[in-house]
Amino acid sequence: MSWNLRGSYVETCSCELMCPCNLSFDHGATYDFCRASLVFDIREGSIEGTDIAGCKIAIIIDTPKVMTEGNWRVGVFVGDEADDGQFGQLVRVFSGQLGGPMAALAPLIGEMLGAERAAIEIDHDGLRHSVRITGGIEFEIEDIVPFGVESGEPVRFDGMFHPVASNLTMAEARRSRIDAFGISYEGRTGLSTSDFSWAA
Repeated sequence: MSWNLRGSYVETCSCELMCPCNLSFDHGATYDFCRASLVFDIREGSIEGTDIAGCKIAIIIDTPKVMTEGNWRVGVFVGDEADDGQFGQLVRVFSGQLGGPMAALAPLIGEMLGAERAAIEIDHDGLRHSVRITGGIEFEIEDIVPFGVESGEPVRFDGMFHPVASNLTMAEARRSRIDAFGISYEGRTGLSTSDFSWAA
């Protein structure tokens, strides 16, 4: 069976601007670790016949300085709007069990910290994107508009190796409070896109 998902995405991580890991996974993080929260707001899609539209999911990761060394610690929050069938299918996709972008990262995971239901609130207000998740995640990032750019268009990286897309908008954290699944950090930088599309 096949699956497809479309929606928006926002993340924050512990690296300083700009995150070396987003330039290339084999570059060392700013510190001796990289910790990040990856949040997906799914507008439309289905997984093996299960409608997933309107579901939200967040992944929190704790990785070594060089991500390709593996031994990632990963926790998953599924929005409480998901029923049991949607919950199970989302966990299968986002753990890489059904192929797609996350399957490429699955060999790097050393410890799954669990999958829990949570209220996930995501708000997009122009260049600002905020996330609040019961269970210990709250942050706001703002897309970066370069000095002198009169159009107001933010900076985008093209050609990235990232599970969400190869072209994402660069952002910086305005505030963060992150402590979930035993992973805590201060978000400093971020990424966003108003339209990601996955299929397998």
